[in-house]
Amino acid sequence: MLDLKLVRDDPERVKAALAKRGPGVAEQVDRLLEADTARRRLVTEVDALRAEQKRRGKEVARAAPEEREQVLAGLKELSDRLDEAEASLRAAEADLAEVQARIPNLPDPATPAGGEEDSVELRRVGTPLAFDFEVRDHLELGELLGAIDTVRAAKVSGARFGYLTGPGALLELALVRFVMDRLTAAGFVPMIPPVLVRREAMFGTGFLPTDEQQIFRTADDDLYLAGTSEVPLVSYHSDELLDPGVLPLRYAGFSTCFRREAGSYGKDTRGIFRVHQFDKVEMVSFVLPDASAAEHQLLLAHEEAILQALELPYRVVDIAAGDLGGSAARKFDCEAWIPSQGTYRELTSTSNCTDYQARRIGCRVREPDGNRPLHTLNGTAVAVGRTIVALLENHQQPDGSVQVPAALQPYLGADLIQPSNK
Repeated sequence: MLDLKLVRDDPERVKAALAKRGPGVAEQVDRLLEADTARRRLVTEVDALRAEQKRRGKEVARAAPEEREQVLAGLKELSDRLDEAEASLRAAEADLAEVQARIPNLPDPATPAGGEEDSVELRRVGTPLAFDFEVRDHLELGELLGAIDTVRAAKVSGARFGYLTGPGALLELALVRFVMDRLTAAGFVPMIPPVLVRREAMFGTGFLPTDEQQIFRTADDDLYLAGTSEVPLVSYHSDELLDPGVLPLRYAGFSTCFRREAGSYGKDTRGIFRVHQFDKVEMVSFVLPDASAAEHQLLLAHEEAILQALELPYRVVDIAAGDLGGSAARKFDCEAWIPSQGTYRELTSTSNCTDYQARRIGCRVREPDGNRPLHTLNGTAVAVGRTIVALLENHQQPDGSVQVPAALQPYLGADLIQPSNK
């Protein structure tokens, strides 16, 4: 959440930054200031009533017997007023917290203003192949290879699910180990976090209350299925005071992820590009505030190096403010070329959340001039399903086989995935 002191001290700067996200966002600042003013007024009132109650309490012992009943009656009336004021204060504090929780992070000054169409392409790496045969899409290839089965998945689980079978399952395991080995060598601590998390974890990472429609929830236990291991990894250090000497902290979490895909009706219904359940390796960093911009570039460099090792043509996009998640101040997407669609599609993203999540989870760094929230960042090292889509399509051969990139061959134990009928 935003620093309330910053909003009070420089509301016009905050409004100007939030205006980059689109219409109506900046107006929330006025609502926040109103709620803050109401709370502070009630704090003053409650403090005054408590002081008066303490003073009158001392008068009871000093009152003459004939005056004591009147003094006690006055004290009772004061106590009732205090109860009402405290109830009003609790309501005002809840209102302030609700308003504050819904205001997104301030976009970085370098983030492009506007919506999705205003995002800026920074570079393209690799050249899409010009196939001299009819291109198959990933589902046709997956079925030919015995690697993907969405028909039986629909029978078992419904739409937007898929089985990875045979070489598809082995390809996932190879991708995960390939990426984990690279990140471990780079100093990331490998993690397999829980995927069922409490409401506090979802709130702390900024997915609640604004994104509830995208999240699966278990009603009986009031637990949420995380849509990314960013949620349990960032929450790993909630309510902690960290020594600056341990920073940066870098984690690589492998987990299954769950998303409702609300609002995506009719989009990417074929195959496994947009599904309710998928596996992913996510990078999360905790750094000092003045190091977060450089850390963001580091996470992006890891994402690009992985895509280059997998020999996938891609482009890097600087995401516009209106298309940022609530916690992000800046985000870069890496979009891989998908031959069957003739366009680039998002494979990975990396976000600098500055101190927004750290304030919500209560994670601070100890410093000589006072403790302060640190900065958190996240980045997708490999979204397995989408990466398999890109690998199958970009490395397909005329007979339906798929060439395995050299970097992945030691992990898969093969240089070619053959159709299952061969």
